Amino acid sequence: VQLQASGGGLVQTGGSLRLSCAPSTRTFRPYAMAWFRQTPGKARQFVAAIAGSGGTTTYADSVKGRFTIFSDNGLNTVSLQMNSLKPEDTAVYYCAATRRVINDPTPLFEYDYWGQGTEVTVSS
Repeated sequence: VQLQASGGGLVQTGGSLRLSCAPSTRTFRPYAMAWFRQTPGKARQFVAAIAGSGGTTTYADSVKGRFTIFSDNGLNTVSLQMNSLKPEDTAVYYCAATRRVINDPTPLFEYDYWGQGTEVTVSS
């Protein structure tokens, strides 16, 4: 299974973008899906996750109130709505998924499937 991320681009400060992530097969049903981001020379960081049948969401403090993660088609496709973007949101964004039931969706090591990354640039 491959994850296909899309929706990145260039936006001005205060603008919005929506990222989407879909698996290569519609029969893929992960337990959790998440978005991480990475800037050059830094570790990949957790942004947001959605997990379980109830769609429990978790956010990094830096994006709470600005970003919303949601799923369509029973967690098969996941989107990240990013509003009030700031220059510090500039990064390559990666989607990730796991079929395992996990308690904490924030660590990178919990995810077994990764997308190729989509670049988001927020100009000041």
